Amino acid sequence: MNPALSNALAPSNWAPDSWQQRVALQQPQYDDAAELAAASEQLARLPPLVTSWEVLALKQSLAEAQEGQRFVLQGGDCAESFADCTSPIISNRLKVLLQMSLVLVHGLKRPVSRVGRFAGQYAKPRSTDQEVRDGVSLPSFRGDLINGQDFTAAARRADPRRMIQAHAHSALTMNFVRALIDGGFADLHHPEYWDLAWVEHSPLAAEYRKMVAGIGDSLRFMETLAGPIAGFSRVDFFTSHEALLLHYEQALTRQVPRHRGWFNLSTHFPWIGMRTAALDGAHVEYFRGISNPIAVKIGPTVKPEQLLPLIDALNPHDEPGRLTLIHRMGNAGIATALPPLLEAVKREGRRVLWIADPMHGNTESTSNGHKTRRFDNIRGELDQAFDIHAAAGTRLGGVHLELTGEDVTECMGGARDLSETDLDRAYKSMVDPRLNYEQSLELAMLIVRKSVGGPG
Repeated sequence: MNPALSNALAPSNWAPDSWQQRVALQQPQYDDAAELAAASEQLARLPPLVTSWEVLALKQSLAEAQEGQRFVLQGGDCAESFADCTSPIISNRLKVLLQMSLVLVHGLKRPVSRVGRFAGQYAKPRSTDQEVRDGVSLPSFRGDLINGQDFTAAARRADPRRMIQAHAHSALTMNFVRALIDGGFADLHHPEYWDLAWVEHSPLAAEYRKMVAGIGDSLRFMETLAGPIAGFSRVDFFTSHEALLLHYEQALTRQVPRHRGWFNLSTHFPWIGMRTAALDGAHVEYFRGISNPIAVKIGPTVKPEQLLPLIDALNPHDEPGRLTLIHRMGNAGIATALPPLLEAVKREGRRVLWIADPMHGNTESTSNGHKTRRFDNIRGELDQAFDIHAAAGTRLGGVHLELTGEDVTECMGGARDLSETDLDRAYKSMVDPRLNYEQSLELAMLIVRKSVGGPG
């Protein structure tokens, strides 16, 4: 189906605010309705963060991934913070995704769509509404989009003006990323620009640099024969975030010239988290009406009789590139939980893109109170995902990872075999543990080895 045509199919009984008639989970309790209305109105007047033609370009790329013509790499921070909106952190995050995509392109021999978990990932769902310390109960920290991390009543108050701050920090992030890419930061002629200084002694450095040298030699050989080749000086790059705070998403949902329907212009690729994917809930109601490509996180408790109606609601016209299902089952549960879902979707002929999130189902707590993930479990779930899809006759079209370009120690294992005692050295995450640069690059290499049938 033509993406432009699909916009004419927006449901007639939908509006950007129709979600307000449904039960909305994981929303903050704002104590001043007038303040919320004023912030929402101001946000609705601000320029969008992305464009409709970028959104449609990503939808076409995801349609190609459904057909096995490309692979999707989606990654970034578990939760962005306003304080991390700095050039080193943004450029390092971009570097690690570019390096991973280079490994994947080289090994898989097909294009890679790069989707960052940034420029909007400022809200996080929480297990409880309240946090209790020493007998004091305050609202849980829900991300910089909503409240502050300090354990004080003033910081934990849900402040709607933070939506304006989030828009500003997202715009700054996007502006810098676009400037880097347009300025040649992603030029395949100079992948050495992507090096991260702290990783010089990584066990993977030699293998990676050998790969870079081989790509450079191949590129120079082709250009010797054919002259300069267009397209190697920049890459397409897209943004994504969990569209959790619906007042924020609604304010940035716009109609645009030359395309019918409504676009969420806060991001290219919004997704629904596992906690807010109820068929009759506010998030599904909001998502069913926007023209963006969308995704849903699918956990181990989801059954086929729940998943199929959800697919019908979100992609009733079976539009290519429209719906991505991101399964997050856990290394111990994927073998049981995933096959029935694959079988049901395949049997019903539904057109979706399957992506694996091997992070969220493998979180555990250590004796010293850190949330962590074991690299072996992350790798194990991903290995099983490839095998399960192959056995089902379906296709794993991408990965969804929480990662950073910083030298953090938050996930155990990997190339340097980080242990529980290493976590104290550089544990910086506000919410969930992330792969560091080495672990991210190692996982990209393992994906290639698994996909091409080499040693894992």
